[in-house]
Amino acid sequence: MSRRRSWTLALGALALALLAAFALSRVWSDLEARLLGYEVTGVDVSNHQGAIDWAALRGGDVAFAYIKASEGASFVDARFAQNWASAQDAGVPRGAYHFFTLCQPGVAQARHFLRTVGQRGDLPPAIDAEHMGPCRRAPATDDPAREIAAFLDEVERVSGQRPIVYTTRRFHDAFLVGRLEGERFWIRSLGVPPRFRRDAWLFWQIYHDARRPGVAGPVDLNVFRGSPQAFQRFLSAAARRDARPPATPRDP
Repeated sequence: MSRRRSWTLALGALALALLAAFALSRVWSDLEARLLGYEVTGVDVSNHQGAIDWAALRGGDVAFAYIKASEGASFVDARFAQNWASAQDAGVPRGAYHFFTLCQPGVAQARHFLRTVGQRGDLPPAIDAEHMGPCRRAPATDDPAREIAAFLDEVERVSGQRPIVYTTRRFHDAFLVGRLEGERFWIRSLGVPPRFRRDAWLFWQIYHDARRPGVAGPVDLNVFRGSPQAFQRFLSAAARRDARPPATPRDP
């Protein structure tokens, strides 16, 4: 065999291997969720995803969506109103989330979030606790866990729904160890089952680069900790004012 032919075959094999790896990367998040026994998957979206075809997304094995509403004490996500209405029209169970910052009191952030969302969602609201600072216009809070608890209390007082706490390992270890006991968590732990708050997480953000019909680019993928039947019970409980689903659901 000539050297040129050997190189051609080698390059062809490499190209096929790269193509296979690329294809696997596009479906691995779904395969991993299924292999680990999680049947209920959903997304979280914000203005970063651009315009979304919610009817198409609904047909892409999306059982729920968390939609960014607000940030801090004044910022409103540019696509929140459109996403919120369109998700409802398409029949996608939806919840709103607020991006918490260290730069404003928790109650002020809660009131801003409540004004922005207005209508209750199908899912409990969520607070995204991952911002590590710095703060440009004011000193950062000296006790983030206290301000998060104040946010949770205020949203529950007004809406009857206690928010779920989304967090990362970095933020958790910096500010939340030994705090917020009894709360329900939504954990970011890409590709690896959560190794903290193991008995308290309800949602797991498993992947950050998933592909779904109706979304032009990558989107975060999440799983619900329970069966489809458990998810329907969760939705029913969330729809009742002052009803709070169990904090420690069972794994599949």
